[in-house]
Amino acid sequence: MHETAPPKAVSAGLYTPEERARRDATVWTLVQGLLAPIQFIVFAISLVLVLRYLYTGEGYEVATKSILLKTALLYTIMVTGAIWEKVVFGQYLLAPAFFWEDVFSFGVIFLHTLYIYALFNNWDVTTQMMIALAAYATYCVNAFQFIWKLRAARLQAEALEAVA
Repeated sequence: MHETAPPKAVSAGLYTPEERARRDATVWTLVQGLLAPIQFIVFAISLVLVLRYLYTGEGYEVATKSILLKTALLYTIMVTGAIWEKVVFGQYLLAPAFFWEDVFSFGVIFLHTLYIYALFNNWDVTTQMMIALAAYATYCVNAFQFIWKLRAARLQAEALEAVA
């Protein structure tokens, strides 16, 4: 006699049903959803300005202002993201579902803050711009981590709907 296996259960995944409900109900989800693409657009423009300055030696002031704007947006998204994490997961940072993204975010914030330190302490301009580029590289990795996690959450939701 051949027995059939029970249907494969869908793992709990990124969010429990309660966490998903809190995520969907909080305004902080919308705030994060708006800030993330704005920050990315500012990053892309700033990257071009920084590279232009490094290539031509022109546009230091506008490149610097763009880095400061990008950094301000990063700080804002970090603070509002911590509030979002508290609402959804019950702790401000390092919730298990976003632990490694948060850890890497600390590196991103460190490099952006190091840039500000270098700027206000009159470090060599090329060094400042290289720090900004390092900050931007880590930002790209971190953004990819979050996009990957959001994709996983979407796939989890689709799998749960298919089982229901």
